[in-house]
Amino acid sequence: MSKPAIDLDNLPYADGDFFGFEDLLTGKEKDRLAEIRDFLSREVRPIAVDWWNRGEFPLDLIPKLAEIDLVSPVKRQGHSHVFAGLIHAEVTRADTSIATFMGVHDGLFTGSIEALASQEQQDEWLPEIYSLKKVGAFGLTEPLGGSDVAGGTRTTARRDGDSWILNGAKRWIGNATFSDWVVVFARDLADNQVKAFMVDTGLPGFKASKIENKISLRIVQNADITLDNVVVPDSFKLANANSFKDVNKVLKVTRLAVAWQAVGQQLAAFDVARRYAVERIQFGKPLAAFQLVQDQLVQILGNAVSSMGMMVRLAQLEDAGVARDEQSALAKAFTTARMRESVALGRSILGGNGIVTDFGMAKIFADAEAIYSYEGTHEINTLVAGRAITGVSAIV
Repeated sequence: MSKPAIDLDNLPYADGDFFGFEDLLTGKEKDRLAEIRDFLSREVRPIAVDWWNRGEFPLDLIPKLAEIDLVSPVKRQGHSHVFAGLIHAEVTRADTSIATFMGVHDGLFTGSIEALASQEQQDEWLPEIYSLKKVGAFGLTEPLGGSDVAGGTRTTARRDGDSWILNGAKRWIGNATFSDWVVVFARDLADNQVKAFMVDTGLPGFKASKIENKISLRIVQNADITLDNVVVPDSFKLANANSFKDVNKVLKVTRLAVAWQAVGQQLAAFDVARRYAVERIQFGKPLAAFQLVQDQLVQILGNAVSSMGMMVRLAQLEDAGVARDEQSALAKAFTTARMRESVALGRSILGGNGIVTDFGMAKIFADAEAIYSYEGTHEINTLVAGRAITGVSAIV
């Protein structure tokens, strides 16, 4: 007797939202989520593997992203942080590189302007930023400074009349090979405090060189930046960025965005692994009919759901204005650890097909490594949370 055909396009729990967290959204937000999912399925998923293999960015996607209007869903559009997080997870689910592009432009760059610029500066800059007519980047990490950049920023700023002169280098700056602006963080030689500057990438002395040979987020155009006596008008110094404590106002929120990316990565792994397990026939039956495969799929789902539950609660705390830095740190550490486990299980389910990008999982597996490392390494975020619960710093 032949086995009944499986409808691959109508598998149960298609959205992976096993505990119904999306029911917390308003009706308007649910409709918007459905609209964005449809956009991602049409415009992003079909092209992602090809552009990833080539290591190039699909610049013609930017006007389409502008049209779907994803920038600043909370401050500008009035949505909840829960909605904003679920959207970021969905974009990641479609492709992590495009989600990172949006995370850099919207979270880091736009977030810096919203949090640290004066009202006058915001009024002048934000309209073109929100519409993606101007693309931005975020210049904090340096060649010799990653986790210790708070106290070790080597890029310098020197006041010279009505201008500032910037010198130094930045590394891993996403979008910087084609961005119009970069927010550059530099140490003021006068008071040794970290300040922020809106730098036009066309200024003399500014150079961005693409970092080659990456195995993760290959669509993202990360760059090495050099600043050689770049002259920036004082009006382009972000008015409310006068110490690294001000920078942390941005990083707390963007750390949440990366944790939401970890949720999206796990949902992507679940999508690919589940579909493969259902359609791949071995020993005369689908892989999904084997107990060990079901165990792996449920583990991926459990990791994703537990991560999503943590993130939904943290987003609610953010909506209430009471979320703390150590909570963001714990979320980033926990969700990315679960993500690493989930993508490894997904890759295992695909066997040899899990190491070629043709089947999708290899890209998901490789991209997870970048998420695990950026916006604070797992170890640093763990120690931030550890300091909060013991009162003792073990970072230095």
